[in-house]
Amino acid sequence: MSRRLVTLAVALALVLLAVAPTLAQDDLSGQLEIFSWWAGDEGPALEALIAEYNTLHPNVEVNNATVTGGSGVNAKAVLKTRMLGGDAPDSFQVHAGQELIGTWVVADRMEDLTFLFEQEGWMDTFPQGLLDLISTDEGIWSVPVNIHRSNVMWYIPDKLTEWGVEVPTTWDDFLAICPTLQDQGITPLSVGENWTMIHLWESVAVSQLGTDGWNALWAGEKSFLDDDVVATWDLFGQILDCSNADEDAATLSWQQATDKVVNGEAAFNVMGDWAAGYMMTTLGLEPETGFGWVASPGTEGTFIMLSDSFGLPIGAPDRDNAIAWLQLLGSKEGQDIFNPLKGSIAARLDSDLSLYSVYSQSAAADWQSNTIVGSLQHGAVANESFMGEFPTVMELFLGARNSQAAANASQVVCIQARICQG
Repeated sequence: MSRRLVTLAVALALVLLAVAPTLAQDDLSGQLEIFSWWAGDEGPALEALIAEYNTLHPNVEVNNATVTGGSGVNAKAVLKTRMLGGDAPDSFQVHAGQELIGTWVVADRMEDLTFLFEQEGWMDTFPQGLLDLISTDEGIWSVPVNIHRSNVMWYIPDKLTEWGVEVPTTWDDFLAICPTLQDQGITPLSVGENWTMIHLWESVAVSQLGTDGWNALWAGEKSFLDDDVVATWDLFGQILDCSNADEDAATLSWQQATDKVVNGEAAFNVMGDWAAGYMMTTLGLEPETGFGWVASPGTEGTFIMLSDSFGLPIGAPDRDNAIAWLQLLGSKEGQDIFNPLKGSIAARLDSDLSLYSVYSQSAAADWQSNTIVGSLQHGAVANESFMGEFPTVMELFLGARNSQAAANASQVVCIQARICQG
């Protein structure tokens, strides 16, 4: 274990000792089912929270029900079956924003958590913009446990020096160094399965449309048929020509795409900052020396955000235990246990940044100073109706590389999802 991880473990242990007097409710008993997609390399952060919950509530048996698959692509399908079948878990992971509100809130399947936010004093400890994201006029619908950044480009500093290239600040810069890397047998950009392509696409789109154009797209004020959106698909195709998209991408998880960069097979990867948690916690790499990062090309000064959150389904079998879980998630102590291991930053404004890595400290600074926009792939800006069909649009583009056809299909999906005007 690296020195940084040892120091982090000691610091987190001290946090754990401080939590119990604050949150203890030893009158709880029975069970608690927590449904999420945090398995494998993403598991340690969740397991640390569950361990703390077990300390606070030793008479509650926790069922850590995880469904593997990055970005929740598999878990969401299982959850849909359970929710529609009247078998809701006590609490489930969901991306804050339209992924929950546009799906289960509009279907009247979630409890309003305003009472909990008022009881715990969270109205003043979460940023107003985040409160707006998880709220409607009728209530507040989930407890955010973190903030992740989507638009991050990762690399290994020593490898770039070896290959004689610099970190690109624009996609034109990236395309310019693409032949230099390919001539050395290096894949310029590693990508993985379908959802990682959508993840990359959103960074490319923000770089081309700007924050105002991006927001207008999801407000139904801009069309996917506009010239600049079609041009985004053109650029995306050029970028994929400098990747492994036509080779092994479809078989790779996001971790395996990251591994290509770490192993020196690829120069760059655009992935959310859970990649930092993976590289630090699982691979034992040190930020700045073991790996480097910048905002994805063309997005400097913009923070594409997502937030993992948990809600309370109506009819949760173990409601009191679930509320205690949500209390832990929203607490300063809980967030400072979870996020240093996850690679994310706390959703609260009063986080103890001394517990966090150099990367996370830089992300926290950007969160305070950058222009914030929501992620597409990770549930902030579009509902599940749109996201259920957009992977098919991506597959069509990957097969034909026809920008106009992709734009046409996107507009149809957007209209069907009742985001765009018909």
